Amino acid sequence: PETVVPLNESAELAYQLPAFDVTLGFEPGDFTQVNTDINRKMVSGAVELLALTSNDTVLDLFCGIGNFTLPIARHAARVTGVEGDAGLVARARQNALRNNIQNAEFFAVDLYGTLDDAPWQHRRFSKALLDPPRSGAAEVLPLLSRSGIERLVYVSCHPGTLARDAGELVRQHGYRLLSAGVMDMFPHTAHVESIALFERGV
Repeated sequence: PETVVPLNESAELAYQLPAFDVTLGFEPGDFTQVNTDINRKMVSGAVELLALTSNDTVLDLFCGIGNFTLPIARHAARVTGVEGDAGLVARARQNALRNNIQNAEFFAVDLYGTLDDAPWQHRRFSKALLDPPRSGAAEVLPLLSRSGIERLVYVSCHPGTLARDAGELVRQHGYRLLSAGVMDMFPHTAHVESIALFERGV
C-alpha cells in the first residue's frame, strides 16, 4: 500500500449515492465496492429491507467509509458505524461532515477481537447491518441479540460464510431468515454479493 501514489495530485477520489444525496470520498488504498451501479442498487435495497423509521437506532458493523452508514443516517434517528481499520473510520467521519450528517458516529474497533471495552457495545439498537469481509461475522453474532436488534440485514461477498453465520443466527440467537438473494457485483466471474434479511423470532 505504501507504494500507491496519485497520478494527478488535484484529482479527488469520490463516488455518489444520488438516492441519498451522499458523496463518499476515499483514498487509493481504501476498500470500496467496485461496481458503482450495483452498489447503488445494493445500498438502496439494504435500506429498504431495514424498513427504517425516524425512531430507529442502527448499528452498522464493518462500516468502512460509510457506504451504508450515511444513507441509513438519512432515515434513522441515529446510526453507529464500527470498523477495524482506523483509516477507514477517519474517512467515514470526514464523509459524515462532508454530507452534513450529524446523527452518525464511528468507532475504530477490531471486530474479531474482544469487544468487552467497546464504548458502544452496551447500548441498545433496534436494527443492524453487517457487511463483513470474506471471513464472515461469527465473532460479533452474540452481540446482536444482546443489543436488542430486531431486524438485521447481512451483506456478504462470500455466500459460504453467510450460510454459516445464518445458521448460527437462527439456531443460536433467535433470528428467522426472511429472505435472501444475490447481486452480480462482479460480472463474468464466479463471485457474487449476497444479501439476507433476518428478524428476531417471536
